[in-house]
This record gives sequence, structure tokens and C-alpha cells, in this order.
Amino acid sequence: MLRNAVLGLGLLVLAGGLVLLAVQPGQAWGALLFGGLLTLGTLFERWRYKPTQTPQSARGQPTGERFVDPESGDLMEVWYDADTGERSYVRVDPGKRPA
Repeated sequence: MLRNAVLGLGLLVLAGGLVLLAVQPGQAWGALLFGGLLTLGTLFERWRYKPTQTPQSARGQPTGERFVDPESGDLMEVWYDADTGERSYVRVDPGKRPA
């Protein structure tokens, strides 16, 4: 929901910059830059930050790295796939947490 709103705002500012470019070219660059960065940043975020996986769907091996996800408060474990170089973040089962 928020992602769509930010993406819409970025596209709106980018379109406004294009209209302004036709009317007053010297004034348009700020809007074009801001709208372009907002749009590209929002699209890049979806590609870069992948959702968490289950241990059954994660490929590779656990690295031993663990951290608490600040958003959900869950304990996460990092898995590494040596073939692809991909790192996956897997939620640790509450029954397997250290005491």
C-alpha cells in the first residue's frame, strides 16, 4: 500500500517534470531528478530486499549468523548458497532458539 503510494508520487513528480521541461526547461531538472530517483528507488527496493524464506525453501547452508529482525522481532538465521552467492534470511523456529 505505502509502496504503491510512493511509486505513484514518484511517477507524478516525474510526469510534472516532463511537462515543466516543455514549458520552462531550466526549472525542470529538480523535479525530473527527484521523481526519477523516487521511482527507481522504489522499484529497486522490491528487487533488492527479498522476503524471508522457510528452512525447507532456503538453499545452501546456515552460516551461523543470527540476528533479531527489528520489524517483526523474530530471530533470523543467514543461509549462504555457494553456487549462486545468494544469501537467504530464514526465520528460526521458536523451539530451536538458544536458552
